[in-house]
Amino acid sequence: MDAFFALHRDLPREGPGEAADVAWAVAIAGTGSSAEMADVGCGPGADIAALLEVAPEGHVTALDVTPHFVAAARARWAGDARVTVLKADMKAIANTYDLIWCAGAVYFMGVTEALSAWRKVLRPGGAIAFTEACWFTDTPSERARANWAREYPTMTDEAGVAARIAAAGYEVLETRRLSDQAWENYFTPIDARISDLRPGADADVAAVLDQAEEEAACWRAHRDEYGYLLSVVRPA
Repeated sequence: MDAFFALHRDLPREGPGEAADVAWAVAIAGTGSSAEMADVGCGPGADIAALLEVAPEGHVTALDVTPHFVAAARARWAGDARVTVLKADMKAIANTYDLIWCAGAVYFMGVTEALSAWRKVLRPGGAIAFTEACWFTDTPSERARANWAREYPTMTDEAGVAARIAAAGYEVLETRRLSDQAWENYFTPIDARISDLRPGADADVAAVLDQAEEEAACWRAHRDEYGYLLSVVRPA
């Protein structure tokens, strides 16, 4: 874990994304300007600003289970009364929300399991917007399969994501794929950190750097085969 945080400490975000994704999802959901929102699996808080941009009179409760990320998000948003950052498990979300935003973290629980668990904390008319890694082809390359076999062996395609949403009793309002820029927003800072850490890295850190380097190189070579799908859903 120390080697992991040698790479990830103080990075601006922990997965692909951009402010335009948040704005689009909030518009589809019809979330109001004074909404109560949850950012589940918030990491260092990369999407909080975008949530508040579209709901400036609202409030964001940002949750993550990892102390390093909680500390980073708190430091980032210290003094802003519109943001509360909690160390909390996504399986046990408290309070109720007009919008639940979850960027790239639903897979820790599973799509069906997460949506089922979060139904009870959605206010009437509320929605969930989440990004989920999925295949864009029935015949991905061996390299792509090998990369995702480590991280997410049960990854499915877009139809499979829709089926998992339906199994939780939700309707899909709209979906879209994350852009290449969203991915580069994640990988470009990692590229720079790898370059900084590579000289003198011990074996543990070098292994983490190698894996991160391969993750970025694989996506850049095979981006047509997989990506993140942003889904905006509501209980049916």
